[in-house]
Amino acid sequence: MTTRQAILDALKGNPGTWVSGAALSERLKVSRTAVWKHIKHLVADGYEIESAPKKGYRLGGAPDLLSPDEVGDGLATEILGRQDFLYFREIGSTNDHAKHLAQQGAPEGTVVAAEKQTAGRGRRGRTWFSPAGKGIYVSIILRPAMPLQQLARIPLVAAVALAETLRGVLNLDARIKWPNDILVHNRKIAGILSEAVADMDGINYVVVGFGLNYYNDPGDFPVGLRMPATSVQAEQPQLVSRVRLLQSLLYNMEQFYQQLLEGDFDIALTKAKSLSMVLGQEVRLEGSQGPITGNAIDLSEDGYLVVVARDGSVQTVMSGEIEVVEPGSSNR
Repeated sequence: MTTRQAILDALKGNPGTWVSGAALSERLKVSRTAVWKHIKHLVADGYEIESAPKKGYRLGGAPDLLSPDEVGDGLATEILGRQDFLYFREIGSTNDHAKHLAQQGAPEGTVVAAEKQTAGRGRRGRTWFSPAGKGIYVSIILRPAMPLQQLARIPLVAAVALAETLRGVLNLDARIKWPNDILVHNRKIAGILSEAVADMDGINYVVVGFGLNYYNDPGDFPVGLRMPATSVQAEQPQLVSRVRLLQSLLYNMEQFYQQLLEGDFDIALTKAKSLSMVLGQEVRLEGSQGPITGNAIDLSEDGYLVVVARDGSVQTVMSGEIEVVEPGSSNR
């Protein structure tokens, strides 16, 4: 534990009461000047800390930052975010940084979180709108010991974990738009970007990135988005902190991921089917042989979408852009 973390833990452990600077100095074996400098840095990061002669320091409030100082305090995971949690006020892309770390041998469970992304990405190279302090932008490194043909199970597990988090913590009617979007009231609230490196011997690593719109106002979003967007703030007036939601997401992701590794993918698959906004609908998509229009009837045992095309053929779709065909649409 760093000196900064120890000071913050001492302040959090005595809420509303004064903590002596001299006592902190003696306990941590550092000078009182060093304690004061750390306090200044904490205040600069948004912590509300009072100071008074002969009394010491008192914590008034903590910022809603996705930092290890905040997320680690109360995190219930065993692996995700425990050993390595990297935090940035600004970064190009959390997924790109996580991929670089994975290539350098970073362990499973490494988390990269940022307050702002300047080059956030969605699927097919699309830009992910990532303004400072408005969302949750986080990527996780996984190293699953599983067959390559089961790789598509991981993004589905991630979608279930995020949807269940939004439903459980915020009571939002979050639905999964296969393969990687989370919608509330038919508006996109989050996206998932999974990127893997694998060979014939198996999967080397998978980076799973989550982008969640949180404090965005409706007018914040850029014009011309592929689908209407929404945010947690727009859908749920009674907000919880981003920290609490991220803690819950990491915990749920770990639970579903461990079940997957133990051979219990049916648990996540059943939830994915129940939360799907695609199954039972007529859809239009680009298949390997060209455009397909048909009824989405199921998810396969590996998380692929099963579609009965208009010509009666059964198509198993591994990935692609899905559009739900509205009844009466002129493009039918």
